[in-house]
Amino acid sequence: MKILAVGDLIGNSGIQELKKQLGKIRQEEQIDFVIVNAENAAEGMGITQQNFHDILALDVDVITMGNHTWGKKDIFKFMDHPKLIRPANYPKGVVGKGYNIYTCQDKKIAVINLIGRVDINVLSENPFVLVKELVKKLQQEVDLIFVDFHAEATAEKIAMGYFLDGKVTAVYGTHTHVQTADEKILPNGTGYITDIGMTGPKHSVIGMDISASLKRFETTLPERYKIATGECILNAVVFDIDNANNKVKAIKRLYL
Repeated sequence: MKILAVGDLIGNSGIQELKKQLGKIRQEEQIDFVIVNAENAAEGMGITQQNFHDILALDVDVITMGNHTWGKKDIFKFMDHPKLIRPANYPKGVVGKGYNIYTCQDKKIAVINLIGRVDINVLSENPFVLVKELVKKLQQEVDLIFVDFHAEATAEKIAMGYFLDGKVTAVYGTHTHVQTADEKILPNGTGYITDIGMTGPKHSVIGMDISASLKRFETTLPERYKIATGECILNAVVFDIDNANNKVKAIKRLYL
């Protein structure tokens, strides 16, 4: 089985790039299951109902979120959709699901979304404490467990990888929008990469307009961010699963 994890969609241009590339990727890589991070789908912050429908129309299996989960009020209209998950370590009682279980090729797949706490301005529960208990529960119910860790600090992501090594199928990072070249299989068999990158404008500052970004850095004055235009890229990772033992046997980065 091959599972594709696609990096953060940046605005409608990111959705359109996914639409353009996904069919070809499915065919060439023989993809069976697709996970997409879409917390920046609504022009950089949140997701609208139209964005959600556009992504579902591409036959995506799971949509994960992050620090901009609540960026658009639209989300409360479809928060309970089974294909949408938000960080599991938001406070108890918050609307939505932090994980869900899906079926593909007679395998039960759990996808967990977590958010980091280092240098992210979100009041969340400790992701390490929460995921430890959650994984212990899910190990009794599913064959595969994938974790989208939406975090800023590389150290926090790497620590999470080793924390869950041997307990989950794969841990991959989202949020920084820059694909890292450290894909690996950890000592106890868990697939890992610090960040899978983004899907959106190539000539940009992590998806945002260059001139607006430079003005903010040069002058320190507030400048409204806007999505860059022009040629787009798609960043993703393919996890190749051994169906006999449910472990990752290979990882392949995609930069298209």
